[in-house]
Amino acid sequence: MTWRRAVEPYSRPLFFAWSRLSRGKTLGVRGLAVDAEGRVLLVEHTYLHGWWLPGGGIDRGETAQDAVIRELREEAGVIVTAPPRLLSVHANEAFFPGDHVLVFRIDAFEAEPFRPSGEIARIGWFQPDALPETVNRGSRERIEEALMGRPISAAW
Repeated sequence: MTWRRAVEPYSRPLFFAWSRLSRGKTLGVRGLAVDAEGRVLLVEHTYLHGWWLPGGGIDRGETAQDAVIRELREEAGVIVTAPPRLLSVHANEAFFPGDHVLVFRIDAFEAEPFRPSGEIARIGWFQPDALPETVNRGSRERIEEALMGRPISAAW
């Protein structure tokens, strides 16, 4: 376990308080990048357990599409080459009251070599029916909704 994962449960309240003060309600994005083989991109953070769809918060003055494009490049070296398509909107009340997450599908992109960072330890491309055991529940459900016919949930 990295030190970031050990500290995260204690730093989360401070991060949430700062987010609430600086943003009011919060809005984030997640990108569902699907390659030519039908595999989906997942990232493993240095500060959270498990695999997640890449994404993050929308910065002030940034569109949701710009945010998901930025996040994929920053986290995984994926350069989006066509507009992302909005798939769904989810309330993230269980994790952070007032937070919402937009999920975008990305089919057109180029991949640069991945370079681990302070935020992302590694990336992986997985078949939707063979996801790692430690994939985040919300990420698993969004993949199943988009690619396997699961009904879309309003909650993350």
